[in-house]
Amino acid sequence: MRAVLFDLDDTLIDQQTAAREAVVAWAAELGVTDPDVPRRWAHLSERHLARYQRRELTFDEQRRERVRDFLPGPLTDREADALFAGYLTRYEAGWTAFEDAVPTLRRARAAGLPVAILTNGDETQQRRKLERLSLSAEIDLLVASSMVAAGKPDPRAFQHAVALLGLRGADVLMVGDSLEKDVLAARAAGLEAVLVDRADAHPDAGVPRVRSLHDLAFVR
Repeated sequence: MRAVLFDLDDTLIDQQTAAREAVVAWAAELGVTDPDVPRRWAHLSERHLARYQRRELTFDEQRRERVRDFLPGPLTDREADALFAGYLTRYEAGWTAFEDAVPTLRRARAAGLPVAILTNGDETQQRRKLERLSLSAEIDLLVASSMVAAGKPDPRAFQHAVALLGLRGADVLMVGDSLEKDVLAARAAGLEAVLVDRADAHPDAGVPRVRSLHDLAFVR
C-alpha cells in the first residue's frame, strides 16, 4: 500500500442522516408529511445522481429532476431551483463528520501514506463540506466526479485519481461505504478495496470489510 483513497459521503461524513433530517423538515414545510418521505427522497436522489455520474444530466439538472419527481405538478427550472434551495440549506446545516474520520486520516498520513478523497459529487460542494468540517487540512488530494469524465463506478474515476497520485492501481487502497460503487468497482479497476459497513448490512459480501474506520490497518 502506497496511498489511500477514501470515499467522502457516508464514509467520512454522515451524509445519510443529514439528508434524511433535511428532507423531512423541508417536506413538512411544503405540506408533505407521509412517513415514506425519507425513502422516496433517497431513491430519487440515488437515481438522478447516477444519471449525473453517467453525464446524462448536469449537476444542477439532477437537482431539479429530484424535486420534480418528488413534488406534484410541473415546475420551471427557476421554481425547482428555489424549492431545492430550501432543502439544501437544511442539508448543509446537518453535515457532520463521523468520530472516526479525523483520527483515521491522521493515522494513514502518520504511516507515510498520501491520503486522497474520491467522491461522487460536485467539486465546489464537496470542498465546502471539507472546509466546514475541518477536513481539508487532513487530506492531500480531492478528486470529485465533476473533475473527471464520469463518476464511480466508472473505472475512469479510479484511474484518474491513481494517476494524480503518480501510482499504479495495485498500490492504492480504496475505502468506501458502497459495495458496488466503491469496493467492487475499485477492485475491477485494479485497486485494493475495503468496505466500510457501519450497519453490518453486508456480512456475506466476500470482500474485506470493517465496521469502523478505527479498524483499518495501514501498512506500507
